[in-house]
Amino acid sequence: MDLDALADGALLAGPDGRVTAVNSVALRLLGAEDPVGRPLAEVLALQDQDGRDWYSTNRPYDGLPTRTAVPEQSWLLPDGTEVLVVARLHRAALHEPVDGVAVSIRSGRGRARLDRERSDLVATVAHELRSPLTGVKGFVQALLNRWDKLNDDQKKLMLTTVSADADRLSRLIAELLDVARIDTGRLQLYPRPSDAEALVRRVVDSVGASTSRPVVVHVEPGVPEITVDPDKFVQVVTNLLENAVRHGSGTVTVRLSPVRAGLQLVVEDEGEGIAPDLRRRVFTKFWKSGASGGSGLGLYLVHGLVEAHGGTVTIGDAGAAGARLTVTLPASEPGRASATDAPPVP
Repeated sequence: MDLDALADGALLAGPDGRVTAVNSVALRLLGAEDPVGRPLAEVLALQDQDGRDWYSTNRPYDGLPTRTAVPEQSWLLPDGTEVLVVARLHRAALHEPVDGVAVSIRSGRGRARLDRERSDLVATVAHELRSPLTGVKGFVQALLNRWDKLNDDQKKLMLTTVSADADRLSRLIAELLDVARIDTGRLQLYPRPSDAEALVRRVVDSVGASTSRPVVVHVEPGVPEITVDPDKFVQVVTNLLENAVRHGSGTVTVRLSPVRAGLQLVVEDEGEGIAPDLRRRVFTKFWKSGASGGSGLGLYLVHGLVEAHGGTVTIGDAGAAGARLTVTLPASEPGRASATDAPPVP
């Protein structure tokens, strides 16, 4: 196979330590001119943070006679760009001298992006856990220290707050688990025919009780039954409503209507809306708008859960102002499996 067909940079060197072949990706990364025939140590001009070079550090033609590879390591190109380098050491047989070295080079941007995502995740989890944990610890400590001095109403208020904070922690943990399952393709659904209107009204009552913002529901005639995982559908509606309450203003409107594809759920607010150039980023992890808080995972989960159900979610403009998020889900099919015999959907 032609080395240029490889996605990563590749260099081959013979038993004399001179380059015998190189592909276009490696040429572009290394900026080398006419590398064939030149010493591998000269062509592979990579250094670490301490100024050591790859060849002298790893000595591919020396070392233990049983060594067959150089593990993946992070190195820097002359312009400071990070690359990940791994090598295979070819021998005719163990304990024989190395007769060929194959080096693979790929950009470190992917790993850097993953590292940033991990750092963002740690920071998000720490921030989101700290607030409710502080409340729980404070109220529990007050109850322990002042139990005999508090009346029943005060105790009840404190315990109610602790319970609400515990629910918030449980929900955040559930969201993080769902994010991991979506990322790895291991999300499981337990779908069954469900009454969308009843589920939506339950969420509206719950969210409405925790905000002073008016939340209204409009249901058009003929809304079909849908086959969904009820818990995941409730999670989708909850995240949409809480996002509208947190980032919008005025009245939050929820509309349920029948469409040709099945069911359409629309959530509108009267805020500033979402600029068209930002709409592609809204469904990415850790996307946040303004200083309204939140984990930045809500709409990422909405997108992943809706797609897992075979539906779509889009962003548009509400009437005069604000944002409109529209979810479309397929209607239940006649004879669809019930909850007791429906297998998990990966």
